Amino acid sequence: MSRHDLFPDIAPYESGYLPVGDGHEIYWEQAGNPSGRPVLFLHGGPGAGSGAVHRRFFDPTHWRIVLFDQRGAGRSRPHASVAANTTPHLVQDIETLRTALGIADWLLFGGSWGSTLALSYAQAHPDRVRAMILRGIFLGRPSELDWFFHGLAHVFPDAHAAFLAHLPQAERHDPLAAYCRLLFDPDPAIHLPAARAWSSYEGTCSTLIPAPTAVAGFARDRAVIGLARIEAHYFRHALFLPPGGLLAHMERIAHIPGTIVQGRYDMICPCISAWDLAHAWPAATLSLVPDAGHSALEPGVRRRLVTCVEELRDL
Repeated sequence: MSRHDLFPDIAPYESGYLPVGDGHEIYWEQAGNPSGRPVLFLHGGPGAGSGAVHRRFFDPTHWRIVLFDQRGAGRSRPHASVAANTTPHLVQDIETLRTALGIADWLLFGGSWGSTLALSYAQAHPDRVRAMILRGIFLGRPSELDWFFHGLAHVFPDAHAAFLAHLPQAERHDPLAAYCRLLFDPDPAIHLPAARAWSSYEGTCSTLIPAPTAVAGFARDRAVIGLARIEAHYFRHALFLPPGGLLAHMERIAHIPGTIVQGRYDMICPCISAWDLAHAWPAATLSLVPDAGHSALEPGVRRRLVTCVEELRDL
């Protein structure tokens, strides 16, 4: 079966908060078929949070759809907290959630940072992963961070100039350090404008065709603080990834079926990362969408993602 677009909107049939330690409680929800095949949606950022539209990639008559907001993100508490917030913590939170929901294994569906976290979790718990659908691949390599902070200027010089314009001239050579100083300042008059500038930069560069609605989605104060502060925290610490990065440990998941969906003109997570991942993962296939950028909601990407999910109904 194949579809041309997202499924109709649905409401969760269950939701709650799960204490995961260190003072954190993660928001989680389930939608679709309570007896269906479990699928876990992993949101991006880090720090972006999940939303109602993310349930719509899955046929609610077939899938038991699980969404959660990672530490500090979305509806999880405390909001925008980076205390005890690392990739190993998030991997353990996924296991805690899986156990709490009584799920043996599941399909992982994640894009951007969600692809990073999916790979990290799968490498730690390969026996709990039935398959993966990953989009807009981000491997957390130094070259990818350098691209975000500097290389994007070659394609989006206007957006990059606006991103740097928020910083004092003397600090623009190291935008990550400069933004960390502003984003973690306790004064909202300092950290809120910085968070808006950071998030606007990311939103502006996320689609192939300019999409004001996409940028607006990055503009809500609560959302931008979580996204910018947690992203900066993770970027400052090299994503808390293991020595050698994710590609150095692909033998652990070489047998797990995977589908990689990548916009050809993804400017946030350039195509080379998807290409490198596909060539390090024998059981994966790479699907390049010729008319798309980074966003999961661009028409070509979302149609391909829905089709990929449908192709795994009987796995």
